[in-house]
Amino acid sequence: ILLRRISGFLRRHHLLPSTGEVGPIDVVLLSHMHHDHLHIPSLQMIGRRTHLVVPVGTGAFLKRKGFTNITELAAGQQLHIGAVTIEATYAVHAGRRPPFGPTADCIGFVVEGTQRIYFAGDTDLFPDMQQLGINLDLALLPVWGWGPTLGAGHMDPYRAAESLTLLQPRVAMPIHWGTLHPLGMGWWQPDFLTAPPHRFAAHAQAIAPGVDVQIVPPGHTLALAQQ
Repeated sequence: ILLRRISGFLRRHHLLPSTGEVGPIDVVLLSHMHHDHLHIPSLQMIGRRTHLVVPVGTGAFLKRKGFTNITELAAGQQLHIGAVTIEATYAVHAGRRPPFGPTADCIGFVVEGTQRIYFAGDTDLFPDMQQLGINLDLALLPVWGWGPTLGAGHMDPYRAAESLTLLQPRVAMPIHWGTLHPLGMGWWQPDFLTAPPHRFAAHAQAIAPGVDVQIVPPGHTLALAQQ
């Protein structure tokens, strides 16, 4: 999300990135069609020719918006870009774009180049997560959302920590927290904007102590050492 306003009631919480921080971008991975993940004005800022990798059923919607370089993947399918392999993974999350938009299955991604990285997108726990946990260097795991409560198809900090027992990554980074809030809720710094990653780290220490948890604030970067 590269703008302050997302949909009618959602707002970006942190400072906007500068132009130099955004590009150039080789490929954008989109896990599903919800407005907090697929934001048309932000994608237009990146460029309509940017390569978008999306769930099956999303391409026609994006083409109508003027995007021209789209690859659709279903869970289990792979795409090779240079020396990098991108595999779509299963996810447990509602795929309909509100309020009246199209529906497409949600996916995550395993990206493998010099490192093997799992980006979960939005999902709840599912048993086959264990099959993804083969030599994972980094797991990017959602630990909250954009409001004070979570609906179905999400992991809270404890369930995200529980996923570590299935995935067994070398490093885990909590994501999907502290970035967006409903209109009018940002000024008083509610708990849901700051607490989830720290709760995740505490739960992870208790049930998966061998995993190195790295809390990276929005707008910051993580350099992952080679093993």
